[in-house]
Amino acid sequence: QVQLVESGGGLVQAGGSLRLSCAASGRSSSMDIAGWYRQAPGKQREVVASITDGISTDYLDSVKGRFTISRDAAKNTVYLQMNSLKPEDTAVYTCNALIGLRTYWGQGTQVTVSL
Repeated sequence: QVQLVESGGGLVQAGGSLRLSCAASGRSSSMDIAGWYRQAPGKQREVVASITDGISTDYLDSVKGRFTISRDAAKNTVYLQMNSLKPEDTAVYTCNALIGLRTYWGQGTQVTVSL
């Protein structure tokens, strides 16, 4: 059984940085497509960033130039480096990955950006 285990969330001041990690555990193979989603209270979930085959990336317009998604295939881990954080980035961040023929979700990690 594959599980996605996230870490790295927390409380940070505006302008600060955090790095989220999403590691696939259990019997797993490469995360062919992976992404980070976020959902703030009262708002719809939105995709923040995605990475395909560890190479092709895509970002939500509001995070371009501030966030970077990457994949370490050897560790079967996807990262989201978040710089210049803003209060509006506050949300629960959840990773998602296509492994084999199935899609998996992490449990979510809270990111809170204070003024």
